[in-house]
Amino acid sequence: MTTNLQERVTLNNGAKMPWLGLGVFRVEEGAELVEAVKTAIKQGYRSIDTAAIYENEGGVGEGIIQGLQESGLKREELFVTSKVWNADLSYEGTIRAYEQSLEKLGLEYLDLYLIHWPVEGKYKEAWRALEYLYEEGRVKSIGVSNFQIHHLEDLLKDAKVKPVINQVEYHPRLTQTELQAFCEQHQIQLEAWSPLMNGQILEHDLIKELAGSYQKTPAQIVIRWDLQNGVVTIPKSTKAHRLAENADVFDFQLSAEDMEQIDQLNENHRIGPDPDNFDF
Repeated sequence: MTTNLQERVTLNNGAKMPWLGLGVFRVEEGAELVEAVKTAIKQGYRSIDTAAIYENEGGVGEGIIQGLQESGLKREELFVTSKVWNADLSYEGTIRAYEQSLEKLGLEYLDLYLIHWPVEGKYKEAWRALEYLYEEGRVKSIGVSNFQIHHLEDLLKDAKVKPVINQVEYHPRLTQTELQAFCEQHQIQLEAWSPLMNGQILEHDLIKELAGSYQKTPAQIVIRWDLQNGVVTIPKSTKAHRLAENADVFDFQLSAEDMEQIDQLNENHRIGPDPDNFDF
């Protein structure tokens, strides 16, 4: 299992994606964002995840470019993800949205481009556009976000290219075991957004107790649990010490019993929107 921050999982198309990355949801454009991305790269992070709707692709791009310059890395050493928003989910709209994301980021390509939400009647058309971008070599990998089993089944009926990733809300209160089993069966890698439940899960007695016994922080316990469950994870932080802390999860392993205890916290409880019932 994962032993360092640069370790990667091989996706179903052969691309290699870091197990642990930086998420920037709800981080506004500005110096703090640029600094966070730059610091993450300096600290060894190689995966950065953003989205058109976050309205921060400009700052993310700036942080990436500065981070590469200062650390002497090549663009190919990073794995950059963005997502197409619901309003753009037509064939032409998706292609246009991809080009706009690249322009804002100041990059020539993305490593991964995702459909952000499974908008009924629209996501299959958007998927055709993603397949086109992929086949043209303009994006390295394509995937989805917030797709349930029935959405994936529907997509796979006509898809020429299989999604490499399904990025979903995933944490100890929402373990999504059936969805993960389905994804594994179809070689689609599960990725967690909001792995720390906006910090709520860090207050749980069990998580705090395990943190004490492993001499780790509650956040490190949860991130380690994700990784041992085979889930790619992108916790959000803008503070240098938190970025370092979130990445310091490769020198210990949770026992099978403790993994099981954390699994038992599941209540199918969402803090984000329900993919079967959202109105945006």
